[in-house]
Amino acid sequence: MNKTYQITGMTCDGCRQHVKQSLEKVSGVQLAEVDLAAGEVSMELNQPVGLDELKLALRQDSSRYDIDLPGTHAPELAPLPEIGKKADRPDGANSDQLPDKSRQTTRSGQTTGTGPKYYCPMLCEGDKEYDEPGDCPVCGMDLEVKATSSLAGEEDNSAYLKMLRKFWIALAFTLPVFFISMGEMVGIQFDNWAAESTWGWIQFALSTPVIFYACWPFFVRGYQSMVNRSPNMWTLILLGAGSAYLFSIIALIFPDLFPDQFKTSSGAVHLYFEASVVILTLIMLGQLLEAKARSQTNSAIKELLNLVPPMATLVIGEKETSVPLEHVRIGDQLKIRPGEKIPVDGQVSNGRSTIDESMLTGEPRPVAKSSGDNVIGGTINDNGTFIMSAQKVGDDTLLAQIIDMVNRASRTKAPIQNLADRVSGYFVPIVVSVAVLSFIVWSVWGPDPRLVYAFTSAVTVLIIACPCALGLATPMSIMVGTGKGAKQGILVKDARAIE
Repeated sequence: MNKTYQITGMTCDGCRQHVKQSLEKVSGVQLAEVDLAAGEVSMELNQPVGLDELKLALRQDSSRYDIDLPGTHAPELAPLPEIGKKADRPDGANSDQLPDKSRQTTRSGQTTGTGPKYYCPMLCEGDKEYDEPGDCPVCGMDLEVKATSSLAGEEDNSAYLKMLRKFWIALAFTLPVFFISMGEMVGIQFDNWAAESTWGWIQFALSTPVIFYACWPFFVRGYQSMVNRSPNMWTLILLGAGSAYLFSIIALIFPDLFPDQFKTSSGAVHLYFEASVVILTLIMLGQLLEAKARSQTNSAIKELLNLVPPMATLVIGEKETSVPLEHVRIGDQLKIRPGEKIPVDGQVSNGRSTIDESMLTGEPRPVAKSSGDNVIGGTINDNGTFIMSAQKVGDDTLLAQIIDMVNRASRTKAPIQNLADRVSGYFVPIVVSVAVLSFIVWSVWGPDPRLVYAFTSAVTVLIIACPCALGLATPMSIMVGTGKGAKQGILVKDARAIE
């Protein structure tokens, strides 16, 4: 038998996992599927289970969660902003009577505030959204803006351009460090031009802008991953690149602290500035490519958004006025001229024409429409003029629902990603353990200079083992796949269908 209950107290994907695991431990519960956004759990039961027993199971795990019958807790609505300004409409309708696209509502019915919403492309916290751009507090990825009809025509590439600028700066400083460090391997004797310690200070001066300007967000993400106890690729970057950089600074300022094994024939300690900045610059290149891929994917949704015209011609009596689309209400009479896009879903009330509905049906031939026929927002009027009555506006239109479905499909998790998430949770601690083990093995049984080989081996393990492919491959594939499909007219319900 199937039962659905309401869950309160969940705030992130970690909460969802706790609730799921706690309920599935209850005798009689075969499977529990928790919906974080809706605050509900659907359970398959092989025997009757009392509500008190379920409550006890959740409270044993954490006192913050509670379970009740559906509808027990009504969602609390956030207060709406007071709007007293009159809209520019012939009927003088108050603007607080009009649909306001800045008031976004969650699936649970709560108003989430004004402006665009942001989400983590890795879905670390499920469908959780943020009011401000930034980094995901769990994985450190840049938050993506959620495409809505209010963002039609807008394209903000500032984050990508900022990252691109930082990459070129990092590359410009990294290449000299690389050539100074690897000069002997390519036949360049830098020691003939200046002392080895002098070149060390030059490497330090060139590496510091890469660390503290271009790639500093990577270290912030690594620190946050440790504070939040969610180790990920940024944890390894923090430990690997950070230890190489700090080791080199100490070796440059206090060379006498190190044994002879760490020193060259001239008495200077081996420096690893290039190991730190080269890997950071390569990681930044990877981040840049990922940002570009996401930008191209979002263009498919933006093309759908741009199918809707920003203005509509409102008819009241004998007067016609051009009003913003967000001011159109159900029941308004709108005039559609030849060649114009239909702004909202509705019904022809006067006149006749032919409509190009190929964006929806793929049918290249225009469809004849007359009084009483339905028309769809985003389709193109052909050669006639008619008056239509608005029946669905804003997020209720068919095109808005298609856009929402593409958005939700690109943000769902494929079943295989659950496996990747579980593996990633154990991956970082294992890598750190392997790095420590490699240091011990090389320092005990390795060839001379043992400590040098031990240190470089440990740092190499930390840097090279970044699980970016494991954590990013599946969600990026889902995001790109659904975006490309939408561009070709193929709509996918969820990630499970793609898999």
